[in-house]
Amino acid sequence: MLIPLDFTDLALALGLIAIAIAISFWQQLGLEGQFLLATLRTLVQLAVAGYVLAVVLDPDQPNPWLILAFGLLMLTLVSVVTRNRISQKVPKLFPWVWGALGLSAVLIVGYAQLLVIQPTPLYSPQYLIPLLAAILGNAMNAASIAGERLVTTLNRSQIEIETHLSLGATPTEAVKLYRTEAIRAGLLPTLNSMTIVGIATLPGILTGQLLVGVNPLDAVSYQILILLAIAVANLIATLVLTAGICRQFFNPEAQLQKF
Repeated sequence: MLIPLDFTDLALALGLIAIAIAISFWQQLGLEGQFLLATLRTLVQLAVAGYVLAVVLDPDQPNPWLILAFGLLMLTLVSVVTRNRISQKVPKLFPWVWGALGLSAVLIVGYAQLLVIQPTPLYSPQYLIPLLAAILGNAMNAASIAGERLVTTLNRSQIEIETHLSLGATPTEAVKLYRTEAIRAGLLPTLNSMTIVGIATLPGILTGQLLVGVNPLDAVSYQILILLAIAVANLIATLVLTAGICRQFFNPEAQLQKF
């Protein structure tokens, strides 16, 4: 049975941040303002999200158009964050980010909803929204790492790439190694977390389900689904995004550009 937390309990939870701020001040880390700002943003953003989700996740009157609008809003926001983390100089990067994250989310969430969970109705927000949030959040991180690594590497490797081009390589062949390394970098955190899950760590979704009293075996089953879905979604997102970034670095005459 879930033990609800009232305002007094949340106030006590804020004591943890007070401790962090005190430690930062004691060690002269200069992180007091950042801790305070991050905490304020967390409180405001989650409070707003809680009220919005109370409407979107209404099991009695699920509105498919409201669910779609909320999903598109989530996709757009994570795309903006991802683009900013990668680069603001690469042209037409946002559409590639939006498309990569959107494609991965649609394919994997659709697969899970249609073939695995099979809720009634299929757009049941109780399952769709948390799954979409988990996939978009993780795909954002993977795409950010892969995209930033690729942009940095391409800008630093101009001479090597131009040498390959002068020897007859196509743009795709000239950047293949850099793209592969970027994709691996983006997927590494996901693969690392999968290798130690259940042994050294318990994922947040699994922990949350256990806290509300879900049967441990049921909670583990859903966690397995989510981890596998995240892994494939991250792969799709990084593949599409890195392909788009590579295209932006070459003009129609296959000449390398720098951003």
